[in-house]
Amino acid sequence: MSVAKIIEISTESPTSFEDAIVQGITRASKTLHGIKSAWVAEQHVMVENNKVILYRVGLKVTFVMD
Repeated sequence: MSVAKIIEISTESPTSFEDAIVQGITRASKTLHGIKSAWVAEQHVMVENNKVILYRVGLKVTFVMD
């Protein structure tokens, strides 16, 4: 039997939404083991002088508990 848990994390990147997702999963995997999936709950951008300067993503990460 296995039990999974879902946590929410926020991550950001000056490059893209995809980069923010990859960085978020990479960071989460340093302390969470058994990550099985993640889904994007939110996407936001920061705008300065009519230009996107930061991509923010809210992720829900599913992992199997030890």
